[in-house]
Amino acid sequence: MENTQASEGRSSLALAQAEFDPEAVYLNTASLGLPPRSSLQALQRALEQWRAGNASPPDYDAPLEAARSSYAELVGVDASRVAVGSQVSVFAGLIAAALPAGSEVLTVTGEFTSMVFPFLAQASRGVVVREVPLEHLAESVSSRTALVAVSAVQSADGRLADLDALTEACAVTGTRVLLDTTQAVGWLPVDAGRFAYTTGGGYKWLLAPRGTCFFTVQSDLADELIPHTAGWYAGGERWDSLYGGPLRLAGDARRFDVSPAWHSWVAQAPALDLLTAIGPAVLHAHALGLANRFRAAVGLPPGDSAIVSMAADPGTAHRLERAGVIGSIRAGRLRLAFHVNNTTYDADRAADAVAGHVQD
Repeated sequence: MENTQASEGRSSLALAQAEFDPEAVYLNTASLGLPPRSSLQALQRALEQWRAGNASPPDYDAPLEAARSSYAELVGVDASRVAVGSQVSVFAGLIAAALPAGSEVLTVTGEFTSMVFPFLAQASRGVVVREVPLEHLAESVSSRTALVAVSAVQSADGRLADLDALTEACAVTGTRVLLDTTQAVGWLPVDAGRFAYTTGGGYKWLLAPRGTCFFTVQSDLADELIPHTAGWYAGGERWDSLYGGPLRLAGDARRFDVSPAWHSWVAQAPALDLLTAIGPAVLHAHALGLANRFRAAVGLPPGDSAIVSMAADPGTAHRLERAGVIGSIRAGRLRLAFHVNNTTYDADRAADAVAGHVQD
């Protein structure tokens, strides 16, 4: 069965790559993912319906629910445990508000602020945020730690959190984990069911327009969260939840849904169809293989991330630009990201442009 799935995934990968048509070697998915053609076509149809006056709001439920189901499949949970919104910080804020006064939150030095600011904003309630280096995260969990808030993959440089060590440490102390999957799901296999909460934006590795976000919560923890952002879309029957009380929210994770940016979900659904057809294992092997092909070509040691972060000589970014390669600078280092749209040609083109000008 696994061999059959892998074979089907590789075939789907080859078909998927024909869905992308960038005008440059695009290695900047860690900033903004490229849309597949199927997403653009779906979005164009929806925009034309809107222009013509033929758009109906309830029709947008179908692509959103399709995206919810596909995302659930990617992260290995039931769709009833997935809520949707538009921003990671909104869901992080939901968890922050639920912490008891005086709680300690452990996070990583240099963590993306959407995972830090919501907890720092709770300082008036005595919530304390403690930052430690990523490599010391698991060993820093203590009996005082109520929550660990961390990204599976660091945005600035692509380093991976040791999730096995973290979950083992938290099991001993009873500490919960909020995992940001924004730089992970789409290339790195993630089992969301291992963690109390996860959240991830869709506009990078999930190839959507900005405006989609996912949140998962373990079933036995959902009742502890107050749905502060609840609106009509969190209703059990959303189109009968438009006016007045009483409170009548969905019984599952949909109670945490935030009213959606409709057109973003129209484009998100086909992109997730593409990714789920390939599957996490093949996506991971492809992205990591290209990243390590690039690393080897420029004299860097092999790594475990699809994001390559490196120190670069002055002017290296301009070398890439002149070669028609799109990357980014984060934390003062050159950052390249390899995803489903990329090929060996892309890795080699980037390596030729910067060889001799980068270091670990």
